[in-house]
Amino acid sequence: MTSLTARSAQVTLGRAPAGVRVPRVYSGLPRWLVLPAAAGAALVLFPLVAMGARVDWAKFGQLIASEGSLAALALSLQTSATTTVVCLVLGVPMALVLARTQFRGQQLLRSLVLLPLVLPPVVGGIALLYTFGRQGLLGSSLELLGIQVAFSTVAVVLAQTFVALPFLVLSLEGTLRTFGQRYELVAATLGAGPSVVLAKVTLPLVLPGLASAAVLSFARALGEFGATITFAGSLQGVTRTLPLEIFLQRVDDPDAAIALSLVLVVVAVVVT
Repeated sequence: MTSLTARSAQVTLGRAPAGVRVPRVYSGLPRWLVLPAAAGAALVLFPLVAMGARVDWAKFGQLIASEGSLAALALSLQTSATTTVVCLVLGVPMALVLARTQFRGQQLLRSLVLLPLVLPPVVGGIALLYTFGRQGLLGSSLELLGIQVAFSTVAVVLAQTFVALPFLVLSLEGTLRTFGQRYELVAATLGAGPSVVLAKVTLPLVLPGLASAAVLSFARALGEFGATITFAGSLQGVTRTLPLEIFLQRVDDPDAAIALSLVLVVVAVVVT
């Protein structure tokens, strides 16, 4: 043990002991972990390769250029962008409250915020339907005002927000906890108010993490299916996003479904 400690100290000081080869980068992981890691990568990669092999490339442009497909893609991008903005407006304050304050019931609040992560999306769609539907908790009052939420584009945004918001909150809260509060405390000691600290210290500090969280929310919203079809339905040009279009084409035109699936994969890769 003493010999091992001495050798470690020599390596730390930049002097490798005789007969010891020091790697440029030490991963600290045993080599046998490469096998399950490769298996996990293959589990994700092979289905995508199989899907690409089934694409009718000669008709690819024709398959994805139909009116319904283009409308679904445009709607998906528009609603996902809107959802990302909503997630930022609601999620950033939630992450700040969870990461920077302590209060009774905080753990319960965190569990409720993250609940959509473990709920089946269909359950989320049903919950939204019984909240904003015509006979829902809030929907009946909105109906009296002439406002219909369910089975509209607004419903698509709400469904996507329901499933995407926890991703932003969880990611940003982790970033905030990682950076700690040192710089914020220094700014407060120098006389900066809470709003100034937030605007000039906290947010610039976590901006890269915030951007990653926003991209993650956008990607999750882009692929949302279960809550959307349950709460918003599948009306072409109104609520039929690209995942719903793929689901419908799977029966009517499998080649188009595969081509559109590949488009969705490419878009997801680009944004992430």
